[in-house]
Amino acid sequence: MPSNLTITALKKLANNGQIDTVIVAMVDMQGRLMGKRFHVDFFLSSAVKETHSCNYLLATDMEMETVKGYKATSWEAGYGDYVMKPDLDTLRIMPWLEGTALVLCDVLDHKTHKEVAHSPRAILKKQIKRLEALGMKAMIATELEFHVFKQNFEEALEEDYRFLEPISPYNEDYHIFQTTKEEGLMRAIRNGLHGAGIVVENTKGEADAGQAEVNVQYCEALEVADNHVIIKNGVKEIAFLQDYAVTFLAKWSEKAAGNSSHIHQSLWSAEGEPLFYDKDEKYSMSNTMRSYMAGLLAHASENTFFLAPYINSYKRFVAGTFAPTKAIWSMDNRTAGFRVCGADTKSVRVECRIGGSDLNPYLALAAQIAAGIAGIENNMKLEDEFVGDAYGGKNVREIPSTLREATIELNKSKMLRDAFGDDVIDHYVHCASHEQSEFDRIVTDWEVNRGFERA
Repeated sequence: MPSNLTITALKKLANNGQIDTVIVAMVDMQGRLMGKRFHVDFFLSSAVKETHSCNYLLATDMEMETVKGYKATSWEAGYGDYVMKPDLDTLRIMPWLEGTALVLCDVLDHKTHKEVAHSPRAILKKQIKRLEALGMKAMIATELEFHVFKQNFEEALEEDYRFLEPISPYNEDYHIFQTTKEEGLMRAIRNGLHGAGIVVENTKGEADAGQAEVNVQYCEALEVADNHVIIKNGVKEIAFLQDYAVTFLAKWSEKAAGNSSHIHQSLWSAEGEPLFYDKDEKYSMSNTMRSYMAGLLAHASENTFFLAPYINSYKRFVAGTFAPTKAIWSMDNRTAGFRVCGADTKSVRVECRIGGSDLNPYLALAAQIAAGIAGIENNMKLEDEFVGDAYGGKNVREIPSTLREATIELNKSKMLRDAFGDDVIDHYVHCASHEQSEFDRIVTDWEVNRGFERA
């Protein structure tokens, strides 16, 4: 179920004073919620149909700077409005915010009222429609890892994000005793997300001091992406309310494990039959699954930007850290970029381990689906599985090691240009190029510390 609130139920909650605020939000290129808070009465009388936002929201960087060079909008074009059209299937209560509900929006052109092609939700919906035309739907789950710190967000900022103290002193992967110490926060996260209509499976300690993971039930692709952005925003808000700071940065310290967002994916028929399962094939992997995975592998390099969108993202790809360095597939092998799980069962699926927790889920899922469709439509043959430690693999496909390399691969991708459209790919190539150019001009602490006296 994609939400837990209907308009009829919202009206009742408004009338009895339980809900007085509705957050109306779109998703920006960075995967963040952007929008407005409405009084519930005005939402029900007007904004339930539509509201507006400045169209620079899909043309800024992380700092919300107006970046020059975007074709879609600019100072010359006046930075006009987009229409934010609430998708009432996403309407839900936000239990951790008093008297508050949330609804996610599609982003429409102000003049034509057509979906803005480069908006993240529209990009994913287009790939879902391509699957539907093939009689298929994607069932997906995204895992989310993050680090929790004893400081709150304001204290972390005041210290320039240095000297941060993780909530635990040691690697807490699967630790029950250590996570008991953190249960005040994690229980609030589980129950809060559950109350927002998201089916939470579990939380657990992860493979570093202060690192946690939240896992939710798999579902259809659009609902997964909607849940993902609500989870990230919700974890930050709940941590803030408890006076902690959290980060989804892919690599907050070179000494710490990275934060991943693994993507489990499989295809099902419209009637609910698992299309990746064939009991007569090795590992019960059907020909459809093998072709889908062949597409993922063939297009792994050009898809990497949508899994690792920032300079920092590539600091995570370090051998021996459970983050992959090779875009190969293997059976239940956490050193590989793609791991097959659930072999010989109807739950057989592929887990993409390349993505970090800094990814935008709509873009990441759309790119995965597009590559899988390419594999199916072109009847691609799956290469042999890799066996052993993939970190030491020779003459095998590497994951791009820098944003610069991933941007080049994105720009020249015929598959993604055919699937998303040239204007959309050009938009995100420009986004990636700006991120790179901003980093290239900044003097880092590492450079100053290393060379101030000795250079």
